[in-house]
Amino acid sequence: MTEAAHLGRRPAAPDQTTGRVLVVEDEPGIAGFVRRGLLFEGFTVEVATDGRTGLDAIRDNPPDIVVLDLMLPGLNGIELTRRVRAAERAERRVPLPILMLTARDAVPDRVTGLNAGADDYLVKPFAFDELLARIRALLRRLPPAADAARIGERLFFADLTLDLGSRTAARGERTIQLTTREFDLLALLLRHPNQVLPRSLLMDRIWGEDFFGDSNVLEVFVANLRRSLEAGGEPRLIQTVRGVGYVVRAAG
Repeated sequence: MTEAAHLGRRPAAPDQTTGRVLVVEDEPGIAGFVRRGLLFEGFTVEVATDGRTGLDAIRDNPPDIVVLDLMLPGLNGIELTRRVRAAERAERRVPLPILMLTARDAVPDRVTGLNAGADDYLVKPFAFDELLARIRALLRRLPPAADAARIGERLFFADLTLDLGSRTAARGERTIQLTTREFDLLALLLRHPNQVLPRSLLMDRIWGEDFFGDSNVLEVFVANLRRSLEAGGEPRLIQTVRGVGYVVRAAG
């Protein structure tokens, strides 16, 4: 069986703000600091000290969220993220939330992590309260599996279909794999077709008060969405209204 077939993803419980966290970090001081803090907050925590061990842990006992260091021995955080996302696309599974830790504060490094499929990032050194807020924000955005499946709501625009129950997207017959926040951002835009949504509203609804990062994170996620939505040569649906925000509408 291939590596992709092995990597699973279990559904999250409704209103989940605790759960199983996999911390992939090779610095013992940081790993211990994060583990002790999360245990105190009620999480179940597993620690892996290198990328290969982390990938095996995701395959063998999928967590609810991964806290992943960028610089790891052997398999680094970028490559680990890419492999996880590739496996999820192959199996059409709900994306595993990934929060990337990095000692690199340069914008290209952070953009590389987001482009690889990370949902969020945090620059070292960091305060534990900020890490906790970001983890809980990502967990709150996981789909309540039973409720979503019962509702089975779908959003449509042109040839784009967004299934809120299965958390899947498609343009025509082409399936599109999205991260948790990419999906939430697209769903918000599709709920208001042909309506320009201000940048401040999008930031508040998707990242909320828990966001402490750079101001260009929305632009990075919109660019990632466009690449995914237009990968088959389809026309652009997410339009930029300069100085205001974004809107889903047909070009022209």
